[in-house]
Amino acid sequence: MTDDPNILGSYLRARRELVTPEQVGIPVLGTRRVPGLRREEVAMLSGISAEYYLRLEQGRDRHPSAQVLEAIARVLRLDDDTYLLSLATPQPRRQRAKVRREVLPPSTARFIAELPFPAFAEGRHLDVLAANSLASAISPRLSTGGNRLRDVFLDEAEQDLFEDWERAAAALLAGFRRAVGSSIDDPRVVELVGELSLVSPQFRRMWARHDVAERVGANVVLNHPVVGRLRLDREKLAISGSEGVMLVVYHAEPGTEAAERLALLASMSMSSRAPAHDERASGGRPDALR
Repeated sequence: MTDDPNILGSYLRARRELVTPEQVGIPVLGTRRVPGLRREEVAMLSGISAEYYLRLEQGRDRHPSAQVLEAIARVLRLDDDTYLLSLATPQPRRQRAKVRREVLPPSTARFIAELPFPAFAEGRHLDVLAANSLASAISPRLSTGGNRLRDVFLDEAEQDLFEDWERAAAALLAGFRRAVGSSIDDPRVVELVGELSLVSPQFRRMWARHDVAERVGANVVLNHPVVGRLRLDREKLAISGSEGVMLVVYHAEPGTEAAERLALLASMSMSSRAPAHDERASGGRPDALR
């Protein structure tokens, strides 16, 4: 949970339990009573005392040196130690933050609407700030006002959309944790994590792993209920001038079956909007009454 007063210790403990002795070259003799590595094993491999490492996990020392954390990160097999280092960086005392709505500049929202690919803007807390019609054709949940965490963990239709839901959900959550960093008192973070922890066992399990990753593009496979299987590339690009806001775009390799199906979906989306467009163009009068 985000009200954990010892987030550094919780992170170290969670990551320690995910590393096996075999991965770090420790022979296993007999039955081990703990998952992953023991505290003293992490300490030994990091070159620090077991007592000092215990102090870190218990929260009795919350500001170790960068050298100590980098050594621990190597033992815990972290690809990127940026997040770990941020947890030990003293934060200035501040009043509890108020919820601030993220708003896109009108020009950015217009740009997204005009893109010929499914696209949407994703805020720091994974709120959907804007989405074009092609994105909504991919998934009705990809519409302004939605939240990707809520949809992916709570909406069965959204879960069925992903061929590998477990991987997609884990990546989304790891990106969320990286985006919010050590802002554990952010009211929006508290709201989301609290709500999802209460109702989703899958969320609780994944959140407890403390996985952290950059919000980057990936290849995804979606099982669309209308056009079928779509193997798409998903790009995530930072929007300048908007801290933490990403432009997410889906596209397919030209000439592939996925590209044909995506074009079909785009055509169907345009057709569904055509009557409303014609009615506006005729001053709101149906053709039969002209």
